[in-house]
Amino acid sequence: MLRRTEPGTLRCGKQLLNLSTPVVMGILNTTPDSFYPESRVSGAADQLLERAEAMLSAGCAILDVGGMSSRPGAEAIPADEELNRVLPAVKAIHRHFPDAIISVDTYRSGVAAECIAAGASMVNDISGGKLDPNMIPMVSSHAVAYVVMHMRGTPADMQQMTDYQAVVPDIIKYFVDRIRVLKRAGVEELVIDPGFGFSKTMAQNYEIIRNLGAFQCLGFPVMIGVSRKSTLSSTIGRPVEETLEATTALHMAALLNGASILRVHDVEAAMDTIAVYRQLSSVNTLNPKVIG
Repeated sequence: MLRRTEPGTLRCGKQLLNLSTPVVMGILNTTPDSFYPESRVSGAADQLLERAEAMLSAGCAILDVGGMSSRPGAEAIPADEELNRVLPAVKAIHRHFPDAIISVDTYRSGVAAECIAAGASMVNDISGGKLDPNMIPMVSSHAVAYVVMHMRGTPADMQQMTDYQAVVPDIIKYFVDRIRVLKRAGVEELVIDPGFGFSKTMAQNYEIIRNLGAFQCLGFPVMIGVSRKSTLSSTIGRPVEETLEATTALHMAALLNGASILRVHDVEAAMDTIAVYRQLSSVNTLNPKVIG
């Protein structure tokens, strides 16, 4: 009932994204306060375009442009300030890389609509449509792809809302409800994001990765965003700048458990992980010819 009619693909506006093998979404933060400083790009178009070109050249399938930090404890900024950060970035990327799939990371329908008009073909909504009642109708009317993430509360208070009866079943129940709402509104092109680090404890984050395969029952591609997050920093006891290897390890675990999209800061490392995963998963690799 909930399964899409074209498994292995995701329609993003006029483009069809092949998800028969995992792909990478590259993070472009136009914020001055995102948790990983190296992911930030200034208002200068040349820096933004240089970063976008490097990501695309490395094999990135989607560029995700965000203008408001969603780190734990982050306060919301005015909508016009968010729009002033992301809209010029979306316009510049679409102008210079017209074939690139651009995602806008926002929970505000007005910001998303302006970015769609400027060339974005995907909306990455941390609230799953719960923080702006106009988001789902807007997505439906524009026929773009929609990432529906799990989060309780808002970034400002979400880490106070980590009490679950059973974290994975509870999140699946949330998605079943969200998918029904979205499908009734006519939104078909969906991606599921369990919300690693959003209203979750460290133990719950790892439980989600261990049980990521359970989300396959929903019938939609699963995206995972673990890149350089504080869970990894806390796990290895080193700052965010030193978490690339830990991120790579968790990316492999996510891929082995069914992730279709990796949302990352470091595109080359993620592409390398996917290449190794594909070899590891190939029949020929697992069943070498016996010479005797």
